[in-house]
Amino acid sequence: MSLKTTIDAQIKAAMLARESARLMALRDIKKVILLEETKEGKTGDLTTEEETKLLTKAAKQRRDSADIYRQQNRPDLLEKELAELAVIEEFLPKQLSEDELKAKLEEIKTRVGASAPSDMGKMMGVASKELAGLADGKTISAMVKALLA
Repeated sequence: MSLKTTIDAQIKAAMLARESARLMALRDIKKVILLEETKEGKTGDLTTEEETKLLTKAAKQRRDSADIYRQQNRPDLLEKELAELAVIEEFLPKQLSEDELKAKLEEIKTRVGASAPSDMGKMMGVASKELAGLADGKTISAMVKALLA
């Protein structure tokens, strides 16, 4: 079942359950998907990879907003962003733990032959593609930097 179909079913369930915060987050996800599908040059259907990329971007936006609201002491807006983030994360693949991420990066390091900090670009290129949606880019970058130091 495609993500769009799943989202539609979840929207109906949220409407029936009168869950306004969840409904708003689901509608926002659907809006992002529809906008991407109707972009110029698109065929209309998104691949799983493209859907994951969209959801990851939406989740990152919510995290950034939540950080700003936390700094500005706005608990009302912070709560809304965190609720939307929780809904978005339901549709994302499970994130790798720190140990799992380190093991994957060690394997990539040996495969590409990286040994010095100057090899960070080479290693990040491979890691970003392979671990897209499974870990945050900042986390990957920090761990790669630590492994090559």
